[in-house]
Amino acid sequence: MQTHEIAGAEAELVNGTNGDVPLNDSPSRSRLARVTRGFGWLFINVGLFLVGFVIHALFITTYFANQNQSALTEQRIENYKTVVIEEVEWTPPTDVLAIEDPEIGQLISQGPTEILTIQREAVPPLGEAFAIIRADIPSLANGWNVVEGVSVANLKNGAGHMPGTPLPGQPGNSVIAGHRTTYGAPFSDLDLLEIGDPIEVETALGLNVYVVREVIIVDPTDVWVTDNRDGAWLTLTTCEPKFSARKRLIVFAELVSGPNFATIQGSL
Repeated sequence: MQTHEIAGAEAELVNGTNGDVPLNDSPSRSRLARVTRGFGWLFINVGLFLVGFVIHALFITTYFANQNQSALTEQRIENYKTVVIEEVEWTPPTDVLAIEDPEIGQLISQGPTEILTIQREAVPPLGEAFAIIRADIPSLANGWNVVEGVSVANLKNGAGHMPGTPLPGQPGNSVIAGHRTTYGAPFSDLDLLEIGDPIEVETALGLNVYVVREVIIVDPTDVWVTDNRDGAWLTLTTCEPKFSARKRLIVFAELVSGPNFATIQGSL
C-alpha cells in the first residue's frame, strides 16, 4: 500500500500537479509567459523590418537604379540628336568700373562692354537624361547618366542637375547632386577625388573636362556652394558621411577643356 502511494506522488510531480492544482499554471507565471512571448515577437518583427529596410535601401533601390540606366542612356542619346543648340551672345561678368566725370566731378559707374559668343543647348525637361558624368573613382568609372532635377524622384535614377544653375560646359557654376549609399550610389566614392583629378561631363555640345580644385565638407544649410562663379565650374554634392545626411561633401572643379572653354577662359 505504501509503495502505491509513493508511486502516485511521484507521478503527480512528474505531471506537474499537486492534487487538483497544476504547479505550472499559477496566474502570475502565465501572465509573465504571455508578456515575454509578446516582447519576443515584437523584437523579432522589429528586427525583420530593419533587415528588410536595409536590404531595400542598399540593394533593391540600387538594382532598379542600375536597370534604369539603359533606358536613360537611350534617352540621353536621343537628346543629343534632337536638342536645340544655338550660338548666343554672352557678356562676361566683370567688376564694375568707377571713373570720374570731369564735368560733374563725381565718380560714375561704367559696366562691362565686351560681348562674346558661346554655344548653348536648351535646358531639358525635368527628369530627362541629357548628360553623362565620369571620373577615375569606382562609382563613376563606368559613367552615370545625369537627369534634369534634384527631387527625390529625379535622384532615384542616379545623378541630377540642379535647375537654375548652368548646364555643364556653360559659364557659371553647374551643380550636380547624387546619392552616396542608395539608388545606385553614383557619388559613393566622391571622397576619393583629390585636387587635380579630372571629371568628364559629356552633353550634346560635346565633352567637357573639369579638374578638381577643392574638396570640402559643409552643413546642409550652406547653400552658398551653389552660388554663381566667374569662369565655368562644376560643383558635385552628396551626403557626408555615408549612411547619414548630417553634412554635405562638396567637390569644386574648374573647366579646362570643352566647346566653350576658349571663349570663357579668354574672358577672365
